[in-house]
Amino acid sequence: MMRLIERGLMYGNLVEVSMPVQVARYNAALEKLTGRRSTLDHFHIDLSGFSPEIGDEFGDDLYLNPNGCNRLFILLSLDQKRAPLLNAHFSTSGSILRHFYDKNAAQLFALTARDAVAGELVNSVYRLNKPADVLDIRTIEVEADTVSGHIANAGEMTRLIERFTTREDGWWDDALLAQMITLAERVGDIGRHPLALEQTTFRQGNFHTTHFGGLYVFPEVSEPGVIRVDATAATSDMPIRKVIDLADTKRITEFLQANRLIESVFDAKDLDAPALLRQRLDFILIDHLAASGEELSGLTRQGLRRVAQRNASDLPDSFHALADVLRWVQHGGRRPKLGPGNPAWFYTLRGRAHPDRDLVNMLLAHLTPLDVRQLFICHKAAFYRAYLGWSETKRSYVADFLANEYMIDKAGTRTGLFGSELSMEEPDIELGPWGPRRTI
Repeated sequence: MMRLIERGLMYGNLVEVSMPVQVARYNAALEKLTGRRSTLDHFHIDLSGFSPEIGDEFGDDLYLNPNGCNRLFILLSLDQKRAPLLNAHFSTSGSILRHFYDKNAAQLFALTARDAVAGELVNSVYRLNKPADVLDIRTIEVEADTVSGHIANAGEMTRLIERFTTREDGWWDDALLAQMITLAERVGDIGRHPLALEQTTFRQGNFHTTHFGGLYVFPEVSEPGVIRVDATAATSDMPIRKVIDLADTKRITEFLQANRLIESVFDAKDLDAPALLRQRLDFILIDHLAASGEELSGLTRQGLRRVAQRNASDLPDSFHALADVLRWVQHGGRRPKLGPGNPAWFYTLRGRAHPDRDLVNMLLAHLTPLDVRQLFICHKAAFYRAYLGWSETKRSYVADFLANEYMIDKAGTRTGLFGSELSMEEPDIELGPWGPRRTI
């Protein structure tokens, strides 16, 4: 994986923690949340405060995500908002944290100036024993406070002020006055600088979870359904009756179409469909050549075309089917019969403009894994798993392609592929081995 790290394709945009005061604040928050402390004096953290170096130190990549449920977080700086969320077990966790940071930016900025903020994404489920349990997660409550309890103290101060102002004998209650003075020394003037957090409750909505082999859960569409990656996952007690296996492309298509979640790339006015199909043909060809032991370095599109012509009889059905589609798009003639039975089918679709477009594109990336660019953008966990199984030749080619063609213009690439309303939560800033140097 070092090739990906060096090119900023893995652990990119993490925030560096090296100042002694911030290391101390992090450890105080970590101890409050988990009872553990790190011995490291320099590490990097993600959106939630998770550090891969501390994960290695503890031998536990879930030290802030016990049981993959109710994620804990440590906020040292709002710079973390631009970092990715690593080891996410729910596709909604990152957006919930970012929305929480946005809605409470002024308060969190003031709080992190003096202390670390520690918290948890709380739902009513603490352990997932069966697939049906994920549907019990309807809302997420964000609980947060500084290690020193500034928010709790401010809340207590507010209650004391109310007692003081509503009781006729408030001025003569020495104990109440002493308590208010003591708290005021800790929280400051909450009249001018209130410390109450605003939006802390978020709907779970439609989501993907890595639990039980992977589930795409759509409870909030007109025809609810669950798509399971692992066909052996026990879903008989699911409250949603429609459970579809990832391999059942016909039923997945019917589900996506019935809920108006997809559109053909040919109908998208903001997309260069021929260019997209040519690139996907290249990716399919690269996969075939790498598996055959061919050398890929220095291959141009023209060179790939010549290789395809020489090896036409050995190429997979998906390549020929997609080539037929491209030929029809460019030159007309007989339209290929497209549908879930066609190997090119899912390569001709994208998520429709919809609040869950990211989730749908994530599912489509799962169904079209040879399109390594879309897999990397929409489903990084699946990309990293796939990467481990590739030949060294393909790893090198894909890493170079993404570093040289995608990372240079991430926003432009995503807009060109998915439309301008996409929010893939990838900030467009320069990357290095650990992301840009932001020290806190």
